[in-house]
Amino acid sequence: MACDRIIVQSDWNECLREAHGKAWVTFKTADPPSVHSELRNCGASGNGLPYVQAEDGFSVTNITKKTMTVAYSGNGVKLTRKFVAPQITFSTVHQLKKGVQCLDVTTEGLGVSCDNVGNLRVWQTDNGEVRRELRGHLGDVYSCKFFPSGIVILSGGADMQIKVWSAETGKEAATIIGHRGAVLDTVIVERGRNVVTCSRDGTARLWDVGQKEELYTWTELGGEINCCTLAATDNSVKLGVPDENPSDREILTEGKLLVLGSEAGSLLGFGLHSRKPVFEVKCGSAVNCCKFISDTQIACGTQGGEIFVIDARNPSAPLRQWKESRSAILSLLSHKQGLFVSTGDGSLFYLNEEFETMVEMTGSDCDPVYSIAKDDTHIFASCRDGAIRKYSLQHL
Repeated sequence: MACDRIIVQSDWNECLREAHGKAWVTFKTADPPSVHSELRNCGASGNGLPYVQAEDGFSVTNITKKTMTVAYSGNGVKLTRKFVAPQITFSTVHQLKKGVQCLDVTTEGLGVSCDNVGNLRVWQTDNGEVRRELRGHLGDVYSCKFFPSGIVILSGGADMQIKVWSAETGKEAATIIGHRGAVLDTVIVERGRNVVTCSRDGTARLWDVGQKEELYTWTELGGEINCCTLAATDNSVKLGVPDENPSDREILTEGKLLVLGSEAGSLLGFGLHSRKPVFEVKCGSAVNCCKFISDTQIACGTQGGEIFVIDARNPSAPLRQWKESRSAILSLLSHKQGLFVSTGDGSLFYLNEEFETMVEMTGSDCDPVYSIAKDDTHIFASCRDGAIRKYSLQHL
């Protein structure tokens, strides 16, 4: 069931800072008509914050330099949303309008990101200064992630190659070849002796990174595999027993559940060590992203704009099935008891443990937000407009 929303102009914080500045605001409901209005700066307080006037059922209940809380009351509906502006927007890591398709960050101050013209770059998360260009992929790069050490990077792309890089020197440490279609997502097993990748060739593969060799391939998955995630589970999830002893080059694959999302609309679970299927859940449209939110629960987002939460112990029916009046779900990120969600209409928002949308991160002007990542204090979002936006988690 679709939910009601409040939407504000993407650069509201800049517009309302100006004398007599205006920003549009909309109450959008699943049952039209929507309500359109505007917020107006009617002067400033002693600390420089604007007095904001609203009408048509809207009110601004709180405002700071980077946050604004807007309420709407009308037609029997009462709704409140908190909007958070970026702390800083990095517009020079990648060129404007060169969509940033994936990013990751470390707690030690490094970021890595890739755009739709094949650039793969390492940068500082405090100021966006580019430190390294990682050159070697031929074509678009779709996935980039730090190993747990924070100084090694894993990437995959349209050239069907998986590459390992030194974040310190920018040098390529290894190239792994075997997929027959673009590599769309990657996941690192423990400290990184093994990795799993998924591809447009309809397979997921487990690799020995040191030997650059394939250890196992999951096939007959029903089409392209868009995303993958991995976590250790408890004994209540039946992961199966291997038919034969796995290679001694597998390190700490036991007790882990591998989850794959397919273009055909299925969420598939496998025992990483056993290779055995654990579940398959039909989600109605292409599964674009999936993330563990506990050791037994997985959230996935679909092209149809729905989020499903599956319990691996009882996957016959979703624990939750959620949809707002938005477009495709492109990225998910677990945070505390909830989820950050980014979408194809430029939305980035936080769902709390009750799956209520209370906070929206603004900045994108309807450009898809492709990827999100976080460190201890901030969340980072990459967008089709070429920008990377950094938001303070303290503003939630």
